[in-house]
Amino acid sequence: MTDNTFDLGPQARIVARLADGVDEERLADRTPCPDYAVRNLLGHLAGLSVAFRDAARKDLGVTTGTPPGASVPDIASGWREELSKALDELADAWRDPAAWTGMTRAGGVDLPGAVAAAVVADELVVHGWDLARATGQAYDPDPAALRAAYGFLHAAAEDPTRGGGIFGPVVPVRADAPLLDRALGLSGRNPGWTP
Repeated sequence: MTDNTFDLGPQARIVARLADGVDEERLADRTPCPDYAVRNLLGHLAGLSVAFRDAARKDLGVTTGTPPGASVPDIASGWREELSKALDELADAWRDPAAWTGMTRAGGVDLPGAVAAAVVADELVVHGWDLARATGQAYDPDPAALRAAYGFLHAAAEDPTRGGGIFGPVVPVRADAPLLDRALGLSGRNPGWTP
């Protein structure tokens, strides 16, 4: 990794651990994502892992060209192994310095590689919190991924063309709150959310 990149592996492993800790009876439980049950959130994580793996590889096609809201994601049998594998492949793909350079595509949007890395860090950090909170698990995101997510969310929230938070209207959070809480607020999440 170079000075302006970071390893997504630690955050990917955290998300994989959280997914592995989900009991089957919790799959229908609510999450902080209003339209997603736990099973849908896990399906979203699997899909975005494949999409951003392919974005890192510059392997552009259906996986990178489909907008995230095109359908409500779900899981199938074998989802634990598939998600774990996709997260490992995602982290490995972003270890290639070429992933961070030039243009790529994710969610049907063309963007610079370094921006795509910040977006996937944001996805893994925020949805990791969603999954942990929905399933009652402890959560301590990787510091490098959290800093990248916060930087991306802060810039997006201040962009007047974006209209506020990426996932919803910004939720005000104290300026001296922990960085995770501030990132969650910028993402449109209430850090105090409970099921």
